[in-house]
Amino acid sequence: MAVMSAPAGGSRPFLNRRLAAFGTTIFAEMSALAARTGSINLGQGFPDTDGPAEIAEAASRAVLSGRGNQYPPGPGIPELRTAIAAHQQRFYGLTYDPDSEVLVTAGATEAIAASLLALLEPGDEVIALEPFYDSYAACIAMAGATRIPVTLRPSADGIFSLDLDELRNAVTPRTRLLLLNTPHNPTGAVLTGAELAAIAELAVDRDLLVVTDEVYEHLVFEGSHIPLAGLPGMRERTVAISSAGKTFSFTGWKVGWVTAAPALVSAVRSAKQFLTYVSSGPFQYAIAEALALPDDYYASFRADLARKRDILTAGLTAAGFEVYRPQGTYFITTDIAPLGEKDGLSFCRALPERCGVVAIPNAVFYDDQEAGRTQVRWAFCKRTAVLQEAVERLGRLAR
Repeated sequence: MAVMSAPAGGSRPFLNRRLAAFGTTIFAEMSALAARTGSINLGQGFPDTDGPAEIAEAASRAVLSGRGNQYPPGPGIPELRTAIAAHQQRFYGLTYDPDSEVLVTAGATEAIAASLLALLEPGDEVIALEPFYDSYAACIAMAGATRIPVTLRPSADGIFSLDLDELRNAVTPRTRLLLLNTPHNPTGAVLTGAELAAIAELAVDRDLLVVTDEVYEHLVFEGSHIPLAGLPGMRERTVAISSAGKTFSFTGWKVGWVTAAPALVSAVRSAKQFLTYVSSGPFQYAIAEALALPDDYYASFRADLARKRDILTAGLTAAGFEVYRPQGTYFITTDIAPLGEKDGLSFCRALPERCGVVAIPNAVFYDDQEAGRTQVRWAFCKRTAVLQEAVERLGRLAR
């Protein structure tokens, strides 16, 4: 999207130079394309069904009983902060004080923005794993820092992995922070225990802060999610971020959170209070109940998404794509080169007319766009019938 020009006689564009390069997100463009063409939207990562009925009912009860209809407490309601701390203890054995080490945010996106705005100074360097979710680059830019990409690449088994030597070599005296995402969007990679141990050792040795985006923590199909904060030396230097949207299929509620040592939470809260101030009042009560759902909920939710992953993986393979099987998340990355295609953006823009399906070109998640030029991302967090229809339509590519 072009930057709007200044009015006649003006000398400056309206949009500041830090954001001028970003324009409209690819998600807005592709979702609008899906709506305009009546295509199946496998681009943006949101479910097409709601989460548990009892959690929706909990939100309704909160609204009707007047809980959260006015400004909630700045750090989040006590019930939710306590539930978040209990969740971290239940699943990972991590102990956090609900009063000083938990902060509720307007989704993980605000948590990331507030963390980077709070912890970075202009001129600092941030290492991020490439391809990265598009808000990372924008938030780093808004903080006046410089992003340094370290690229995940598919290995012979089709799993994207981290080159630890490349990561170590990317650290300079100006590096302030590592921004990690595991399970990783868009590749579906899940960082291994060995990779995380090496990252922790590097962070301690070079005195780096780490911000971890863990929103897909309960969507790991192969391997396991290991919070970096639990590794030696990382408790006091890690800001862990997650949210309810992906785990409970209520993405519109925008309930996220930060867990970290008191000094880090205080810093993030200082930035967050001038962003949304507070949000999602009644929904906070509902998510407090959701986090206490039994293990069966989490297991069945994960199994359902794994089955849907396999449906779309098989369909994409049959259609002629090279498919990189994801270990976690909502997403499958494919390569379009076997179809004779050379540019993912052009391919995705033409796909609705060819097949009635929308996907996302991975090149937008790279600084080095050539590295992802032929990669395309597909979301499988849809109803089974929708995925089956999408597979049928994509089969036209192989005919």
